[in-house]
Amino acid sequence: MRRLLKSPLLWTLLSSVVVLVGVTAWLLTDRATSRGDALKTGALAGGAIAALYGLWLNDRRRRTEEDRHEIERSRISDERFAKSIELLGNEADQVRVGAMHSLAGLARTRPEYRQTVLDVLCAYLRRPFDHPKFPSKTKWNKETEAAAERERLVRRAAERLIRDILPHAGATGPTLGLNLSDARLDKLELLGRRVGWFGADRCEVASYVDLTDAQVSGKFSLKDVTIHGTLDLTRARFERKVSLDYLVVEKPVDFGVATFAELPSLEGAKFAAGSTLPGRST
Repeated sequence: MRRLLKSPLLWTLLSSVVVLVGVTAWLLTDRATSRGDALKTGALAGGAIAALYGLWLNDRRRRTEEDRHEIERSRISDERFAKSIELLGNEADQVRVGAMHSLAGLARTRPEYRQTVLDVLCAYLRRPFDHPKFPSKTKWNKETEAAAERERLVRRAAERLIRDILPHAGATGPTLGLNLSDARLDKLELLGRRVGWFGADRCEVASYVDLTDAQVSGKFSLKDVTIHGTLDLTRARFERKVSLDYLVVEKPVDFGVATFAELPSLEGAKFAAGSTLPGRST
């Protein structure tokens, strides 16, 4: 009985009957209105109540169906994410690259995964890695050099996908952070991208770091980092504190082409001859 009394359909029917009777009775008080017209108008008013209930019911079904689809999409996304993470440990380099592209695709279609995917790609780049391009005590032969080159290409795919996932400079929306501390990088390009917090302390870069037209809205840290190539800061904008203590760059750097909210910290930093530092040249 209680369940019946809580039924929206029951109350809709009762409301329709009440409106039908009420409107009909009210119109009958006017002698100019015939009983047939009064009953017809009352029926239309009562039917309008039933129609509103039908619209509400359809909307409720639609929202329920949308919720069901969203739950299903989330389940599929979670399974896809878990499978991709598992494949990142595969011995075949092409499988690892495919897993990275799967993660990047997930980040593009499901914005809530973007920071997580970036964290995973950064974590992959922090894995131990050696290559003839880095100073090393490793004794290389054709087989080990070939294996190192294949892994280098996989890591370059990760570096490229990190750039692709980041929003463009000037875009609105949540900021995404990068944690590349202790990583060994080949070519890090953040051209025209917006990044929040950026940390790459104690990392080593074989070729270059290119921040052309990049927007860094959070703290930027390259402490105790060695870049064997170039550091390009053309039109880069740093909106928070920049820490470059003990940074070593083997090619000349021009800090004059970048915009800093405050002067960067350069304690113990070393740059190649011809570099232009904030406020002075070396």
